[in-house]
Amino acid sequence: MAIHTDSFVPKLSNEGIQTVTPMRITEPRQTRQVLIGELVGPGIFQRCLNMVQYYRKEKEEDSGWLVAGWIKETLGIALLEQPMICGRLRKGENDGELEIVSNDCGIRLIEARTQMNLSEFLDLKQREEAEAQLVFWKDIDKQNPQFSPLFYVQVTNFQCGGYSIGTSCSIFLADLLLRTEFLKTWANIHNNIINNSERKLPLFYLPGLKNTTSSSPNIISSSSNKNPAKIMIFKINAESESLESEWCRNVALACLEETENNLGSEMGAEFSLFVNESFEAIKVESCSRNGMLKPQLRLNKEFTFAKWDDLGANEVTFREGYKPAHVSCWFRSILGGFVIVIPSIEEDAYRVNIIFTIPIEKFSEGL
Repeated sequence: MAIHTDSFVPKLSNEGIQTVTPMRITEPRQTRQVLIGELVGPGIFQRCLNMVQYYRKEKEEDSGWLVAGWIKETLGIALLEQPMICGRLRKGENDGELEIVSNDCGIRLIEARTQMNLSEFLDLKQREEAEAQLVFWKDIDKQNPQFSPLFYVQVTNFQCGGYSIGTSCSIFLADLLLRTEFLKTWANIHNNIINNSERKLPLFYLPGLKNTTSSSPNIISSSSNKNPAKIMIFKINAESESLESEWCRNVALACLEETENNLGSEMGAEFSLFVNESFEAIKVESCSRNGMLKPQLRLNKEFTFAKWDDLGANEVTFREGYKPAHVSCWFRSILGGFVIVIPSIEEDAYRVNIIFTIPIEKFSEGL
């Protein structure tokens, strides 16, 4: 067995890639507007939401190769619930504005392996840096965005038999992913199909098609990296008629000051603001703090702090009866900080999730 030091960051080998599409075409085809302001920089095409779940080997038959094979089947069914997740960007036929069209691109499923054991990986001092290898992402081509997938899934097999499931979702779809609890819906479908299947192996089982134990060159490269950043999440209850762009900007500004006070650093004079106006549109603006008045909001009454757990990150499990050994969530932060405002309806109350991402370099500037 190879010996790994705390400073060792393992390299992965990508063994297979597939495209997962919905089991049938959604009719009528859904579209979602991506409304980008004039001063918004190109960094928005590089931003994505990442999540990694780690699973230990609990039974002899546990295998990431099996999980990936079943994902090929179950994800295609789950996408019928939210086909926009596997859509693609395109320029509108009339005004040339960007929009997402459902069904067109599909989700890329990558199967990978590493020579490191799961326990060793989790104990790495550089684990947060190394985690970027457990998710796959290719930056959206801003010139030809129609050729770029918006969602990736990567299943990584560890030497010990444990595995991880990593997801990467374009920031243009992150609000839908969280608001609709798509991952939870997919996990429930996944577990139900496996529990009721008479087959021991999925139809798509990579070890049955190729040798997955010997070294092989990567068949596709990833631009994923874990740009260091700090994240803070707020929740606020509001009346439904208040959920409009101007109100969201004011709330974001009020939360921004609270964020800076808690983290001890400043976002900067300008930042990007992503507002989920509806299921049919997401708006991206470049916001400047110069000349903006501080909103008069009762922070102690209207605001509460939240964590990824509060957004359901730890409620998702792709192995019924076993929770992940660890879950990591982060936004890839490129070219400055940003704020995402995601309204969600919870029972009889309207709730807004406000997520702030401030790059580590901003912290360094304030030291």
